[in-house]
Amino acid sequence: MDTLTIVIIALGLAMDAFAVSVSSGITIKDLKPRHGAKIAIYFGGFQALMPIVGWFLGIGFKNYIEKYDHWIAFVLLGFIGAKMLKESMDGDCQHIPDPLKNKVLFMLAIATSIDAMAVGVSFAFLKTSIFSSSLIIGAITYVICFAGVYLGNKCGCVFKKKAEIAGGLILILMGFKILAEHSGFHTIVLNMFR
Repeated sequence: MDTLTIVIIALGLAMDAFAVSVSSGITIKDLKPRHGAKIAIYFGGFQALMPIVGWFLGIGFKNYIEKYDHWIAFVLLGFIGAKMLKESMDGDCQHIPDPLKNKVLFMLAIATSIDAMAVGVSFAFLKTSIFSSSLIIGAITYVICFAGVYLGNKCGCVFKKKAEIAGGLILILMGFKILAEHSGFHTIVLNMFR
């Protein structure tokens, strides 16, 4: 899998954490750079760790389902993307009680990175370098979440829903891209336009 695809997947995965960062920023009264950094470290760290966990789980099953790996990646990314789209339609902006407590951040970081674990499973089937991919995912999530805390503090809920919609669509499109590349469908489409 090329670096651009991993960056795009990382952007999609980071949108859940970005939305939570925006919500966190809304509730922090006297925002300091260390607050944004703390939230971003939790989310970026877990987004980097969970694909590695998923990758090791996927490697264990790789020999059994290698013929269907692209379908598994398509289903996982499509499901995660659809879930994000559904969540973007549910209710209004939620405020997070005391988003700077370690216990709260730990639970939020796990909740927003479960999707990254599922993506790590699909990376195992697609022969993707997991450590460099995880580093990219974690770094992008860190930057986006740091910015999200400040955007939430200044702008409120405006960005939260849009981030979830964008993230969902990105992951669904990446699932289609992987399916097309591994099933040969993209070659058929390209040949039709020659």
